Amino acid sequence: MTRVLKTAVVGLGSMGYGMALSCLRAGHQVWGVDINPEAVDRLKAEGGEPGNLPRDLDAVVVVVLNAAQAEAVLFGDEGIVPTLSSGAIVLSCVTVAPEFACRMEARCTDHGVHYLDAPISGGAVKASQGKLTIMASGTATAFDAAAPVLDACAETVFTLGATAGPGSAMKAVNQLLAGVHIATMAEALTFGMTQGIAPDQFLNVISKCAGSSWMLENRAPHVVAGDYSPKSQINIWPKDLGIVLEVASSVGFDAPIARAALSQYTAAVEMGLGAEDDAAVTKVYAENAGVTLPNKQD
Repeated sequence: MTRVLKTAVVGLGSMGYGMALSCLRAGHQVWGVDINPEAVDRLKAEGGEPGNLPRDLDAVVVVVLNAAQAEAVLFGDEGIVPTLSSGAIVLSCVTVAPEFACRMEARCTDHGVHYLDAPISGGAVKASQGKLTIMASGTATAFDAAAPVLDACAETVFTLGATAGPGSAMKAVNQLLAGVHIATMAEALTFGMTQGIAPDQFLNVISKCAGSSWMLENRAPHVVAGDYSPKSQINIWPKDLGIVLEVASSVGFDAPIARAALSQYTAAVEMGLGAEDDAAVTKVYAENAGVTLPNKQD
């Protein structure tokens, strides 16, 4: 029988909101926290708990943008960890450097709180379906405490180590590939346009060829539809690929392809596209190539 946990989900963007819904569907009590009150109200309308967080939370799921936000949530002026009871679990689903995850684990341990380094992959749809992939590392006790939330949110949970760090390392590897694949999709699609290949034709053919990838099949339809409403923002990639290059540099590893992809996302941010879906990196290539991408059909 699944343990029912009093759970707070901090960060109700596309991924965090989906995880909160999955926890509700599994029968957990869920409080949502976000700087956007509309996101909190939306979760309440789905059965989320109203009001302030209780002091007897069992689990805190952190799904914010970056390490600075995660640290503020956990240990800032209104940090949640000092308010938690001994034995509570923090699941950090944020893409961070492994060293940061290790520091957060040590600080949580000092408060008698378990910490699971638990970055996520799969996109907003799988988050809402409870079918994420979670790359997790932490103590056996942390895994046990987190099990009801993991069961609610994930289709696949990889156990990658007995301390924090390996989960975040694996996420960095994944983000190198994911970020490069999206940028390469954008490059290939616009290259095709210079050869008279329409974006819808590109998607129809290449998605069935060896050059395809999950990211191409997921993001190219956004370009074909001309719809860049954010499922995953451009703004994520300067941060995530920055982490990849930071970690690579710390061990003397050169990552030239990741660096090239990062330059395209940086250019997209400079064009004012940061809040758009990450498929909008295609606009950087389109502008340079002088081609016109499809417009959204209302």
